[in-house]
Amino acid sequence: MSGLELATPLALILLPAPWLLRLLLGGDAAPGGGLPLPATMRERLGAGASTSRSRLSRSAIIRALAWIGLVLALSGPRIAGAVAALPAAGRDIMLALDLSGSMTKTDFELNGAAASRLAVLKHFGAELIRRRAGDRIGLVVFAETAFAAAPLSFDLRAVSAALEEMEIGLVGRSTAIGEALGLALKRLSDSTAPSRVVILLSDGANNAGSSEPVAVAELARAMGVDIFTIGLGVNDTVADPADTDAVDFVALQHIAEIGGGAAFRARTGAELDAATRAIEALLASPAPAPPTIIYRELWIYPGALAFLAATALALATRERR
Repeated sequence: MSGLELATPLALILLPAPWLLRLLLGGDAAPGGGLPLPATMRERLGAGASTSRSRLSRSAIIRALAWIGLVLALSGPRIAGAVAALPAAGRDIMLALDLSGSMTKTDFELNGAAASRLAVLKHFGAELIRRRAGDRIGLVVFAETAFAAAPLSFDLRAVSAALEEMEIGLVGRSTAIGEALGLALKRLSDSTAPSRVVILLSDGANNAGSSEPVAVAELARAMGVDIFTIGLGVNDTVADPADTDAVDFVALQHIAEIGGGAAFRARTGAELDAATRAIEALLASPAPAPPTIIYRELWIYPGALAFLAATALALATRERR
C-alpha cells in the first residue's frame, strides 16, 4: 500500500472561498460619474491606472498562491507506505531462572570449553529471549528469595541485558522454587494476553521460601497460565539421592503436569538448547499481523509556498507605502 493521499481532503472546500466572497459582496465597485477632464490629464491618469492595475494583478496572483498553499497544507498531503510488522504472538512469557549457589558448578561445556551452569544458562537463555520477537518477556531470578529482574517487555535486548548482569549471591544461595513461581504469576496476573507462560529453570530442589511449588502450580492452572520446567544438572535426586546439589526432576515434572506444560531434562548445553526449542515448538504459532502504515508528510511544501507568498505580499505592500 503506497501512494499520495490527503489526511483531511474536506479542507479543499475552502479553495474557492475568497472568490465566492468577492462575488457575494459585489466584486470591485464601478466608479460613478465625475467631472470631465482635459485630454492630457486623462492620458496621465490612464498611464498611472495601467501601472496600478499591473501591480494589483501581481498582488492578486501572490494572494492566490498564498491561499492555495495554505489550503493545500491544511488538507495534509502525504505519501502512505506499508512496513511489515512483527508477528502478533499475543503471548506473555515469564522466565524464572535459578541463581542458587550450585549454579557455580563447572560441570558443563560451552563452545568446547568447561563452563559453569550459570554461564550456560546465560548463553542459551539470551538466545531464547532473542528468538521471541513478537512476545513480551519478563525475568524473575531466584535463590533463597525471588525478585523481578525485568518486567514484561517487547524490548528483548533490555531483558537479555538484565540476564547477562545476573550473578550468584544476589538473592542468597538456596532454592525457593515456590517463591519464584509465585512472583512470576503475580507479574502475569494483570496481563490480558491470550497466552501466558512461565518457563522455570532450576538445578536443585525446593529448600527455601514459604510457598509450596505444587500449590502455586495449582494456582497457575486456575489462572490459565502454562508452566514449563527445565531441570539443569548432571545428577538428579533419583539417580544420586546423596548429592545435595542434584536436581529434583520428579518435582519439576509434577509442577509442569499440574501447570499444563511439560518438563525437560538438560544435562548438557546442547540438551538445554534443545529443551528451550522444544518449549517454543509447543507454544502456539504467532498470528499474522497486518502491516504497519507509515506516512511521509508533505504539508510543509505547500505551507512553505504560502509563507513565501505572504512574505512577498508584505514586502510589496511596504514598498508602496
